[in-house]
Amino acid sequence: MTAPVPSPDSVERRTIEHIPVDERHGRARDLFTVWFGSNIMLLTIITGALATTVFGLPLWAGALSVVLGNVIGAVVMALHAAQGPQMGVPQMLQTRAQFGSYGSLLVVVLVVFMYLGFFASNAVLGGQALAKVSGLPPNWSIVVIGLISVVATMVGYRLIHRVTAVLSVVAGGALLVAFVWIVGVNGVPDGTWHTDGFTWAGFMATLSVAALWQIAYAPYVSDYTRYMPRDTGQRAAFWGTYSGCVLGSVLPMLLGVLVGAALPDDDTMDGLSALTHGVSTGVFVIFAIGITATNAMNLYCGTLSTITVGQNVFPKWHPGAGSRAVVSVVLFVIALIPALVSADDFLANYASFLALLLCVLIPWTAVNLVDYYLLRHGDYDIDALFERDGGRYGRFNWVAIGCYFAGILVQIPFLSTALFTGFVASAIGGVDVSWIVGLAVICPLYYVLMKPRIATATVARQQESVA
Repeated sequence: MTAPVPSPDSVERRTIEHIPVDERHGRARDLFTVWFGSNIMLLTIITGALATTVFGLPLWAGALSVVLGNVIGAVVMALHAAQGPQMGVPQMLQTRAQFGSYGSLLVVVLVVFMYLGFFASNAVLGGQALAKVSGLPPNWSIVVIGLISVVATMVGYRLIHRVTAVLSVVAGGALLVAFVWIVGVNGVPDGTWHTDGFTWAGFMATLSVAALWQIAYAPYVSDYTRYMPRDTGQRAAFWGTYSGCVLGSVLPMLLGVLVGAALPDDDTMDGLSALTHGVSTGVFVIFAIGITATNAMNLYCGTLSTITVGQNVFPKWHPGAGSRAVVSVVLFVIALIPALVSADDFLANYASFLALLLCVLIPWTAVNLVDYYLLRHGDYDIDALFERDGGRYGRFNWVAIGCYFAGILVQIPFLSTALFTGFVASAIGGVDVSWIVGLAVICPLYYVLMKPRIATATVARQQESVA
């Protein structure tokens, strides 16, 4: 599959600025394809395989926990998607309204590292897949996969939407062929369908990983809805994003669960290749191409977030397509280093990365959603978001910042990872419920602490307007 060559006019001119109403376009169903097509890739399969390889679950339990985790986690990410048509700015720029113009920098920088981590993970898998079918050295294959993503990032929003729409059909078809070939043509080992090995620790760990897969998209989603017309509606934006991301994630994760159950002692990539013998070359080529599209999304959002940081420091800077190109190349070079270094120990590094990511994302998403839906009801001063002093939102919102760090601290006793296990997690058999605790504590805490401040500021503005 070859992406259409864009004309100069199709290169996106805008970066983080507000999208004017007369430039809005697209339909809610476009959101389905951008998330369905981009999720059918090797990293999603690897993530599903963690259930039966790393966490040792039987096939039925791995499948159930993967489905439940995605269904629950996607509610959070899709609620963020509904903010894009209303506000018309990237997701992490909105964070200035909750944390202040400077207070938001910590969260935005952490999210940039998240994008780079996913970019490196995808580049490793895409490079390994390309090396299998092309004979290129793995490191060169990683570079090639990354460069294709850089080009797509330079072109921008429209190309990403077009390619993921095509992938929805092509990669979706390859996924179906893989299932049919494994179960109906080549068959699986007899032990694949065993039912022993269930543990609540493994079940909850898998559920948490699947939920995180969805929650990790929360900083992305408004970036791909901000061009939508304002009358798209929150419900349409929510369901277009939710359905695409859940189906696009669950199906390849189930393939990973199956591969891991069939060949638990094998590398997942090698296992997939063996089980799809006869069509493996075509399957790997399509999934490798899919990774370039997804990595373009990682790099695109990372670039917008990096530009957001730069605009904080230099408020008179008006970045355009050229700035996006330069920043994307710089980020690519930075992400290339861990991709090349971690290629030989990918699975262990990836699992640790997911555990850390979950801990730092949960309090941000709690603050953002409560602020948008329960406190301000989507009513924000867009101009103030671009002011160096933060306008009505100030430089620092210490309530939000305090809740963010409290959200990290409250999760620590409930963490259960390869690097660290909290005392509560140990007491309940290693079951990790940290993200549930984080959401349950920070959502009401931020609401109670912030509501009086917003009410006071609203009254003050009303009095000023009357005077």
